[in-house]
Amino acid sequence: MRIDKFLKNSRLIKRRTIAKEACEQDRITVNEKLAKPGTEVKIGDVIQIKFGNSIITAKVVSLSESSKKEDAATMYEIIE
Repeated sequence: MRIDKFLKNSRLIKRRTIAKEACEQDRITVNEKLAKPGTEVKIGDVIQIKFGNSIITAKVVSLSESSKKEDAATMYEIIE
């Protein structure tokens, strides 16, 4: 699954266009490599998102083409 779609489906970022822009601005890394919007993610990958001064690190637990709000949080696990 594409990183921009994963971020939207998992609700780590609310909109796919914002996820795409974050990738283009070098704010997203997958396994410590800069991610482009089309970068493929798989289960076990580690995603790092930079929001201003804070950094969120999450591990991909599951992939889902569409998710309900309740299921979105099960797609990743926050790690520190």
